[in-house]
Amino acid sequence: MTPALAIAPRGRQSDTVAKAPRHLLKVGDLDAAEITAVLDLAEQLKATRAVDQLQMLRGRTLAMLFEKPSLRTRVSFEAGMTQLGGHAIVASAADFMVGKRETPEDAARVLSRYVDAVMVRTHAHGPLERFAAAATVPVINGLSAEHHPCQALADILTIKEKLGHLSGIKVCYVGDARNNVAVSLLDACSLMGAQVTFACPPSLRPNLSGRHKRNARAFTSPVRAIADADVVYTDIWVSMGEEALTERRMAELLPYTVDEELMSHAAPRAIFMHCLPAHRGEEMTEGVLEGEQSVVFDQAENRLHVQKALLLYLLTDTTRIPLA
Repeated sequence: MTPALAIAPRGRQSDTVAKAPRHLLKVGDLDAAEITAVLDLAEQLKATRAVDQLQMLRGRTLAMLFEKPSLRTRVSFEAGMTQLGGHAIVASAADFMVGKRETPEDAARVLSRYVDAVMVRTHAHGPLERFAAAATVPVINGLSAEHHPCQALADILTIKEKLGHLSGIKVCYVGDARNNVAVSLLDACSLMGAQVTFACPPSLRPNLSGRHKRNARAFTSPVRAIADADVVYTDIWVSMGEEALTERRMAELLPYTVDEELMSHAAPRAIFMHCLPAHRGEEMTEGVLEGEQSVVFDQAENRLHVQKALLLYLLTDTTRIPLA
């Protein structure tokens, strides 16, 4: 029988000495040791009965603000908060209109007096940073135009589960290498010692300056990029908010469809990943998505476990959670 986990709450804002909140706006807000702690906690939660988790965030409330539609982000956070014994409040853009009805700073200061944490799924990253700077409770980026840290953490948890380790793994990302998923995946892999190659047209190449120069390369040829890769990752070709570019993106990325022939150039044990939603026949074929190498739905499930781990990491004293 799996032992119940012991959770000690972090200081609330009403404490005599309030601690500065930890935010997760991008992967780089955590260092490698902290990412490892979150992944270890997610693995433990995944292996623990739900009934043993109900006291972990009892009495805590998470506010979730959505400017963009969501399936996995909303359900994983809301279900995760419920399974940990807490409560989640959902608000759409029409409900709060941050930046129109009131400033990000004012909204953050008010919400900080009502709830224990805020998750925001938004468009521009700048207003999110302003919101977090004014908040006195943890703020989690559920997706912005520049970063998707929750997805990246679930991705590397999946890679670790399937391949046993992260250091030295070769990850190949195929498609628009500038989007938020690609950027956050690169950040996570760089911190955890994985190598990254990108298969993309020159117009959609990532910024590989700074620390990324050491462990990342971009190729126009998808075959060269994917050669001997342990992980093949793709995403939809047109991100939310870029619908006007659909025709152009389709033309640019048509040669980058991940099909069975392209997958044959990866390592024999390679896994296929996609953050969903998927457009079969565009960024990948039906055969690849539903094939034996695909771990896409395990990857989606891991959003739940990572979200729960993040909430515990940001809201509790994780040093008192036994990880063995």
